[in-house]
Amino acid sequence: MEESEKESIRAASKEVSRQFKTLIDTNDLDSLKHLQHLILGRLQDSNAVLSHFNEYSEHCFAEVSSDFSRNTRLLKSMKSDLNYIFQKLRSMKEKIMATYPDAFPDELTREEFDQRPDLEVPQ
Repeated sequence: MEESEKESIRAASKEVSRQFKTLIDTNDLDSLKHLQHLILGRLQDSNAVLSHFNEYSEHCFAEVSSDFSRNTRLLKSMKSDLNYIFQKLRSMKEKIMATYPDAFPDELTREEFDQRPDLEVPQ
């Protein structure tokens, strides 16, 4: 490109820019800038609050996670123990029913006696 061509493009750009500035009110631009600064301040405050909350949540989780793991292991152990106890009780009930069939003549009592407690817990 020649120098004169570059100069004419530069002049045209300046003219378009000047005319564009006349289309926009300076007060409106100042108002927009002010609103943008307000929004920026609010977003920064929100970000600070969320960062603090995340740090607090992380701290709380660190405190609780070991208790939660320990309690989960305890519950699984208790479930296993209860399953063993109910298995023994069922075995004893079967022996009693086999040894003394007249001990529970009522069919309802017999059904209650045969029922198995549900101790299924999701893994």
